[in-house]
Amino acid sequence: MSQVKPIDPDKMSLRDYYLTRVRLTGRNFKEFFSKLSRNPTAMIGLIIILFFVFLTIAGPAIVPKDPMQISLTERLLPPFWMEGGSTEYLLGTDQLGMDLFSRIIVGTRISLMIGVLTVSISIVIGTILGLLAGYYRGALDNILARFADLLLSFPWLIFAIFTMAVIGPGFYNLVFALTFKGWVGFFRLVRGEVLSEKTKEYVDAARALGQNNFKIMAREIMPNILNSIIVLGTLRMGFMIIMEASLSFLGLGIQYPEPAWGSMVNIGRDYMLSAWWISTFSGIAILVMVLSINMLGEGLRDILDPRLRRIE
Repeated sequence: MSQVKPIDPDKMSLRDYYLTRVRLTGRNFKEFFSKLSRNPTAMIGLIIILFFVFLTIAGPAIVPKDPMQISLTERLLPPFWMEGGSTEYLLGTDQLGMDLFSRIIVGTRISLMIGVLTVSISIVIGTILGLLAGYYRGALDNILARFADLLLSFPWLIFAIFTMAVIGPGFYNLVFALTFKGWVGFFRLVRGEVLSEKTKEYVDAARALGQNNFKIMAREIMPNILNSIIVLGTLRMGFMIIMEASLSFLGLGIQYPEPAWGSMVNIGRDYMLSAWWISTFSGIAILVMVLSINMLGEGLRDILDPRLRRIE
């Protein structure tokens, strides 16, 4: 999208200023959704994600079975289309007789909540620190940049395993472990964008109009780097879901029998020859969710990033 021109609130009433902002926002959203509808990859990803969001909201109310209900007399039942299967358990049962279909649906909530929370917190922390470091530079920039480089020197999974081993498993500990390093990517992105944007003419014009540093960062620079943040946040969400599944698979994330896809894959690996469906369907759920998020992210990058926008 084109750069947002500075609006001088001193030359218009407060009401007119905000009405102008609303009209500009509405026009940008209309343009965005028009381009999104013409991108089939992004639309397919968006539809699948909306389906997962629906399962997250309505899942506990629509599942046919209690996902935590144990029934040892019906353990390791195959999916309904196989011999010995039953329509009562559409995707079969695990080693404790818990319904896999219900557990996969309810497990959607954990995966999406982990992805949304970790990315949201990382965006807030990384954006604020990146704005301050890129705009003011100096000692603050040096300290934050060196700390970010230190965190980046550790491989993601090893760093997350170490953090979870120290603080212990659990939902909120998992969010903390993933966020502790997750903000670095957004910090580096925002810092680099701010270093570039602060030298442009619209920022000089805002200073000439008497706007203070906070207003320049929030009103002038931030709208022009928001597209890049949205694209990175979308792509990073799929990565966070993979990390949650990996840690749960290793027994350091969401603990069994909580219905988390990663822990379900881990439990099923001991029954791959006799009950392949325990790991397979959970793994397919992870694959479809992450693939749909990446499809949407790639589409958003084509739409929102002017450096990669196709010539129409």
